[in-house]
Amino acid sequence: MQPTDCRALLTGASGGIGLALAHRLASEGAHLLLVGRRLEPLQPLLQRFPQNVQLVQADIASRAGRDALLAAAQNFGGLNCLINAAGVNRFSLLDQQDEQQIAELIGLNVTATLQLTQRLLPLMRAQRRALVINVGSTFGAIGYPGFAVYCASKFALRGFSEALRRELADTNVRALYFAPRATRTPMNAPSVVAMNDELGVAMDDPEKVAAELLQAIRHEQEERYLGWPERLFVRLNGLLPRVVDQALRKQLPIIQRFARHKH
Repeated sequence: MQPTDCRALLTGASGGIGLALAHRLASEGAHLLLVGRRLEPLQPLLQRFPQNVQLVQADIASRAGRDALLAAAQNFGGLNCLINAAGVNRFSLLDQQDEQQIAELIGLNVTATLQLTQRLLPLMRAQRRALVINVGSTFGAIGYPGFAVYCASKFALRGFSEALRRELADTNVRALYFAPRATRTPMNAPSVVAMNDELGVAMDDPEKVAAELLQAIRHEQEERYLGWPERLFVRLNGLLPRVVDQALRKQLPIIQRFARHKH
């Protein structure tokens, strides 16, 4: 799908990858319904592209927020692209987290994303062609210490994307899964950046990720993983998980040190 043909609802648009993607899509001529809990970062886009951009302040984790988005989408004039980019990350060992933190992360990254997609799917099926793009992570295919809950959410999102793609195979809607590697966004705490620097793990800028995501939309690519050696580790983890176990075991003392002293 070309950006000029795209009438998209983008969640998580007020920061990180979502904000970078909003700028990229708007500059390429897409019509956008941009969703965020904060609208201030999106005001420059609205001022620059007033004919193509609409803003909705909503929390997709709440029923009221999803109701508001459904109403906005119904008045949007033909929604044919849903980009689920809203999400939260928390770098922490599992025994350092409480039940509320776990519930909030799973609630936003998984439950709310599935519920919003379910609400909007009938509108998209009414279009000649439509895309659902779920923004996942390399950690949706590799379990990584210090990110157990986040990994669980992204594994779930990857499974949802695969199942939805197969469920909609005889319809006009395609489901895509896009998996960035570590990215320099506010969602990643300074401790994560410092740890990645020590481990030699590359981190992408959100603008680079947005450009890659736009290509995935153009080519309607069912799955796209970013980064090397991350793509290799994804394959190895599927075929030879013990090799990845051994590699991560060597990193574990560093990961634990940063996780325990991040505050």
